[in-house]
Amino acid sequence: MILCIVGPTGVGKTRMSIELAKKYDAIIINCDAMQVYKDLNIGTAKVTEEEKEGVEHYLFDFVDPKINYTVFDYQKDARKLLEKYKDRNIIFVGGTGLYLKAALFDYRFSLEEKKNESYDHLSNEELLKKCLEKDKNCSIHVNNRKRLIRFLERENIENAPLKPLYNALYIGLTTERKKLYEIINRRVEKMVQNGLAEEVKSFHDKNLHSKALETGIGYKELYKYFDGLCTLEEAIVEIQKNSRHYAKRQYTFFNHQLPVRWFHVNYENFDLTVEEVENYIEVKKN
Repeated sequence: MILCIVGPTGVGKTRMSIELAKKYDAIIINCDAMQVYKDLNIGTAKVTEEEKEGVEHYLFDFVDPKINYTVFDYQKDARKLLEKYKDRNIIFVGGTGLYLKAALFDYRFSLEEKKNESYDHLSNEELLKKCLEKDKNCSIHVNNRKRLIRFLERENIENAPLKPLYNALYIGLTTERKKLYEIINRRVEKMVQNGLAEEVKSFHDKNLHSKALETGIGYKELYKYFDGLCTLEEAIVEIQKNSRHYAKRQYTFFNHQLPVRWFHVNYENFDLTVEEVENYIEVKKN
């Protein structure tokens, strides 16, 4: 049995995955694009050893932050685990829907994407030419180098309907938007109290600049602070705002691209939500 626990940031996915893993004697596979990186702990809300409660966890905390870990890399690693543990119950947990889509569906990559090609040696004009070869309707301006590279790196069939390769149940956790935003705002404040700024400073002091650190929410904003481009208070507000916007994008992806069954979380009695999810799983199993 394969279960996928999805939903917006901060909603309670980790807790749910642990409870279900204990009940079904399952392993847990991460599907959060930031939690694959070593030492990015506080800003990614990475599961702690205590929280794991002895459950086996995979694809967490194993990639050097200087390395750009791609969707193609994730697909290979996740499918190795799916094959290795095909006789076990498996739970995917995380908010990166594209990782799930790549792992569990007939998601294919271009040759360039498989090579994880570097474009540093190409001029903007050469980048634009490659973009037009990939899609003749590409309208990105030749001076927008960052977008040109992102377009070349983007998976060709990201939004195409795909055939599932594995039978899986997609369980989404949700709550009212106002409640979720309150949770997100408090969560960021707690991260700061727990040492988020110090965590980011340890990378900034080493002059590390990578995709994970320059695009990850909680890291890119504090890099601006340490570069003297904003105050700490402004950085924190920006982290909260970007986290809320990210949650909206997560809902959009899950609602349009995965067959998710949504459950409203009872934060007063989380066990009731766990019970509701377990009842749904038992019905689907039988």
